[in-house]
Amino acid sequence: MIAPRLGRFAKAHPDVVLDIVIDDGLSDIAGEGFDAGIRVGGRLHKDMVAVRLTPDIELLAVASPDYLARCGEPKTPADLSHHACINWRFPGSGKVAGWEFKQKGKEVEFFGDGTVTANHQDIIVPAALQGLGILYAYNDDGIAEALQDGRLKRVLSDWSPTVPGLYLYYSSRRYLLPALRAFIDCLLDRDLGSEGPSKSGTSP
Repeated sequence: MIAPRLGRFAKAHPDVVLDIVIDDGLSDIAGEGFDAGIRVGGRLHKDMVAVRLTPDIELLAVASPDYLARCGEPKTPADLSHHACINWRFPGSGKVAGWEFKQKGKEVEFFGDGTVTANHQDIIVPAALQGLGILYAYNDDGIAEALQDGRLKRVLSDWSPTVPGLYLYYSSRRYLLPALRAFIDCLLDRDLGSEGPSKSGTSP
């Protein structure tokens, strides 16, 4: 969301310096001196003002056609115990994320074994593309493109839950700086005016 809009924001606000830190850990933005953070909605602190940036996101189980041809396709979450799972490790805590599935009110959490565990998207997605196992991840641009062109195939689609989307958040105890307000407007494409509709979901 940020990178494609950097040029537009810089041209409109040349005096504003953006200092952007990419960290998948659950940072304390107030304690660490940040003006704002971006995080999935389910992990927001209660004393924060939240601005929705995206609609809710679906979690997908995906694998390469090559892997599925070799190892078969799981039909239920229980079948994953016979598969290699590409796991996500939370930065900071070091905890491996469980895979949460839902179907008709039934919830299942699965912890699988596999050959690859990592804490960055640039590792786990290529691992799936190279046929190292099944990946459980947010349906972001990289996953969607790989599904569209056939490099990945979706499995367990009837078990995939939807989770809160991305929010920009900042401390309710701090005054909303004009520069931050302008940055929020840019992320929501409000600065485009009549040039095009917003593509980022609801407003705060």
